[in-house]
Formats: sequence, structure tokens, C-alpha cells
Amino acid sequence: MEAELTALAASGATTLVGLMVTDAWSQARGRVARFFARGADGGGDGGDDMTVVDGELRRDAEELAAGAGEGGPSADAAVAVIEERWRERLRVALRADPGAADELRQLLAELDPGGRGEGAPRVHNSVTGGTQYGPVIQGERFSGLTFDMRGVVPPGSSPER
Repeated sequence: MEAELTALAASGATTLVGLMVTDAWSQARGRVARFFARGADGGGDGGDDMTVVDGELRRDAEELAAGAGEGGPSADAAVAVIEERWRERLRVALRADPGAADELRQLLAELDPGGRGEGAPRVHNSVTGGTQYGPVIQGERFSGLTFDMRGVVPPGSSPER
């Protein structure tokens, strides 16, 4: 059961952080704040005040938005830190009230139907035009990529030395 709750918390945190950078965030933020404010997080005083949680969610979304413009490792690190913060909060909430798992599953299904990220575009890419002699990459954010293409010579070509 513990592994299932840990997986649910991880899924919830990933969805939450993913939504923070979409147009759907303002609606999602309020619903997530209500989830925590209901006392499910097992805080020392019986639960977080919705206003406090909402403020924390806003702060994290602003931090992500600021880092998104920068790209690179610092933006990726910010995503990882924020995701871990909410993963732990969700883990604590689920341990304190295992009945919250069903509520969280329902919330995630509504906010992220199909598990794709509500604001995430649907993409289909096809690589055409012959054989590709190098990497083909599809994604949203990349940083620090290095490709060693030495020794890769397309057929019919001669290596330049």
C-alpha cells in the first residue's frame, strides 16, 4: 500500500508542476489548494489554511515561469525542487488520510485527463525525405545536449580528413 501511495504522490506532483505552466493553472491551483486545506496534509495544526497553500502554489508557479524563460540546468533544477516539495506534501497527506487517495485520483483525472497534461499540445511528428544520418529529437525543452558524430559517414560519402 505504501508503494501505491508513493506512486500516487509522485504522479500528483508531476501533474501539479506540469499544470503550473499552463493556462489551466488558475483553476487547478484553487482545486489543489482546497485538497490540502481540507486537512489531508496532516499539518501540525490540523491542516493548512487554503490561503497559505494557494500562496505557496502561486509562488512555485511564478518561480517556474521565471525559470522557463532561462532554460538550461537551473530551470530543470527548479522544476525538480518544486516537484519534490509537492511530492512530499502529497505523500504526507496520503499517509495521514489514506481516504484522500481516492479524492486525489479523482482530482488528477479531472485536471489531467488521459495523463497528458491539460495544456499539453498533442503532437505527431514524421521524419520523411530519406534516411537520416544523425539524431532526430522531439521534445519541449533541451539543454546541454552533445552528440559525437565522429565516424558517422553517410553511405556514398567519403570521410574528410
